Amino acid sequence: MNKTKENINSITPRSKDYSKWYLDVIDAAELAENSPVRGCMVIKPNGYAIWENIQKVLDNMFKLRGVKNAYFPLFIPKSFFEKEAEHVEGFAKECAIVTHHRLNLNKERKLVPAGLMEEPLVVRPTSETIIYSMYAKWIHSFRDLPMLINQWANVVRWELRPRPFLRTTEFLWQEGHTAHSTKEEADETTLQMLEVYRDFAEDYLAIPVIKGIKSESEKFAGAAYTACIEAMMQDGKALQVATSHMLGQNFAKPFKVKFTDENGNEQYVWQTSWGMSTRIIGALIMTHSDDKGLIIPPKIAPMSVVIIPIWSKDHDKKDVISKANNIATKIIAEIGQVVHIDERDERPGSKFYDWEKKGIPLRIEIGPRDIINNTIVAVRRDTGSKIEVSLTNLVPKIKELLNSIQSDLYKRAFQYREKMTQEVDSYKAIKNILADKGGFVIAYWCGDQKCESKVKKETTATIRCIPFEQKQEKRKCIICGKETSTRVIFAKAY
Repeated sequence: MNKTKENINSITPRSKDYSKWYLDVIDAAELAENSPVRGCMVIKPNGYAIWENIQKVLDNMFKLRGVKNAYFPLFIPKSFFEKEAEHVEGFAKECAIVTHHRLNLNKERKLVPAGLMEEPLVVRPTSETIIYSMYAKWIHSFRDLPMLINQWANVVRWELRPRPFLRTTEFLWQEGHTAHSTKEEADETTLQMLEVYRDFAEDYLAIPVIKGIKSESEKFAGAAYTACIEAMMQDGKALQVATSHMLGQNFAKPFKVKFTDENGNEQYVWQTSWGMSTRIIGALIMTHSDDKGLIIPPKIAPMSVVIIPIWSKDHDKKDVISKANNIATKIIAEIGQVVHIDERDERPGSKFYDWEKKGIPLRIEIGPRDIINNTIVAVRRDTGSKIEVSLTNLVPKIKELLNSIQSDLYKRAFQYREKMTQEVDSYKAIKNILADKGGFVIAYWCGDQKCESKVKKETTATIRCIPFEQKQEKRKCIICGKETSTRVIFAKAY
């Protein structure tokens, strides 16, 4: 029985059912699966290895900018959330609350709540309140500033329509929290961290993004403003990849985070917060993968190269595996890439498909004939093209191929985004595009929330961002006709 041919059809084509395709890719690549707890997922080793690489790269980027890691409690007193009105309103419907602190067994041997908490505890949906209560203790003088702290943690937000990586009740993320002596410094940090995210998304994940500011109705609850990076998925929908919030003094005042300045005057600090979550893995899947399975850019792949030794006779096996080990040692030593040798006693075609659906960037095939010819065959995951490579030129060629895969994935995603981006000058046009193929629709908007709400109500699309790049010309709002110079991006989103 040809297992390869049978398994190829296990992934639903994108054109047939995009949502099912997405779930099939996650399943085929063994990234995650649903847990016994509704809305929560188990991240399997293949998926967690990608998250580990994301952590490794981002953590280093943060530390190069003076950010230090810390950890804060999972449980937050309910009264803390009530100190910042906009914040509590924004998160109230997503919060999970702990009200009892122990369980007892009743006569039927069932567990029943026993001790009532003196104050209910919110299971962390975000950590501004608990962190800033500590900042109030740690910050006294201008000499304590800036305070730049990041936390790698899990958070809980009760989701009605969960989907692996994109929206889950519990997810992993990092959240940075900074305190500054001036507004200008906080503004600068807000945009600096957004640029870190842009650099990471484009350079490591090969995901082209657009930087901008969220509209007032879409900003983070409690922020003065929210800056974001937005990406386009292969179904034309937008995905918010990361956010950076200028909090102003909105949390400093209720939590009394103050410092004494150089002149001896007491001042409130200016604060920022910024984060990226495991949602980025969903973005990675939906930006690059195809109907054969996952595709991972080399810079973030848990392993960049898999070597498949091929033999049909037992006496060839030892020589082929020995040569595969020599090749792996060379690549690891000279390029620093993680290489895996698949020595399983299975048909080559079955192994090819297994690594193809898991998205490993480059596959190397070597058999007895290749050893005689002093060559290997390299197969690109993104294009499927096969390249015969001389072993005398092995390392430079492997490095060239990996670099090419990385840059080509970015170019392909960028070209798709450009193809699916249109500028319109009428409300009818925006409705037609969003009802048809979707994508990013650039249009002029007057800034009135009523106009924004009308588009959302009639198309389900939202303003994804107000791009930093503006044309600086006067045009008419496509909804109400009022004169404006603000261009925004409308799109349906995850």
